Amino acid sequence: MLQVENLNKSFGSKQVLFDINFKADNGKILGLIGKNGSGKTTLFHSILKFVKYQGKITIDGHSFSSRDYNSVGYLPEERSLMPKLTVLEQVSFLASLKGMKKDEVKRDLQDWMQKLEVKGQITDKIKSLSKGNQQKIQLIATLIHQPNLIILDEPFSGLDPVNVEIIKEIILQEKKRGATILFSDHDMSNVEELCDDVVMINNGHIVLNGAVNDVRNNFGLTRLFIRTDLNLDKVKNLPGVENAVLQNNGIYKLWLTNASYGEEIFDTLSHGKYLQTFDQEPPTLDEIFKMKAGEEHE
Repeated sequence: MLQVENLNKSFGSKQVLFDINFKADNGKILGLIGKNGSGKTTLFHSILKFVKYQGKITIDGHSFSSRDYNSVGYLPEERSLMPKLTVLEQVSFLASLKGMKKDEVKRDLQDWMQKLEVKGQITDKIKSLSKGNQQKIQLIATLIHQPNLIILDEPFSGLDPVNVEIIKEIILQEKKRGATILFSDHDMSNVEELCDDVVMINNGHIVLNGAVNDVRNNFGLTRLFIRTDLNLDKVKNLPGVENAVLQNNGIYKLWLTNASYGEEIFDTLSHGKYLQTFDQEPPTLDEIFKMKAGEEHE
């Protein structure tokens, strides 16, 4: 388990992280979300000891040792492969920094390339690979030594939908293996699909922290889906409706100012026999993210 306690970080006189506290459990995935410049990458760099910080970071109850860091896999947002090296040379070099020998890399590399559907051979030079395949090679270098802690900074950036699904499957396999996984992403649907827990940072402060389902449910059942004979203008005038749209499937999607209005709308439409479908849900992570990110401007 990774535990971060009272972490603060400043660059000169500018403080960028304020009293950060969270934990990431073994065999679970934690999503770190926030706008650009919110402090996500700085937090990753603090965990990896790339930068000095104030506070306490522990792994399984003790401070990080060199052995612990050999069992960390990190995929940086800025991809950094050496174009003139072969795939084997590149992965071997990065794996050697984690104590893995070249013959061990050679033994496992082809299997990893097959799992990630990399188009190429271990003898191909990095520069001959497509951008997507280069990204997969860097992910292989992140995971080939079977790290216990995996940190992925925007792992889906620049990938097409097919390759996104391949990477998702690999992440879930690493979770099943028992690794602790942290990843950041701008696509909240990926976070909602993959993550057990979520931490949202805004201007260096944690503004959300908890299990994904708990975070959503704490905002109440403020999304409502109804099928009714009423037109859009009348739907928008129902009590507590902040906004409403008519979807292509003929069902209205409503955003309520308070979840309690759902019962009132149900009673009103049921009594008038205007209601064929009624489904009340919590907001998505994307909607919550936009709400919380917008609060700083209010």
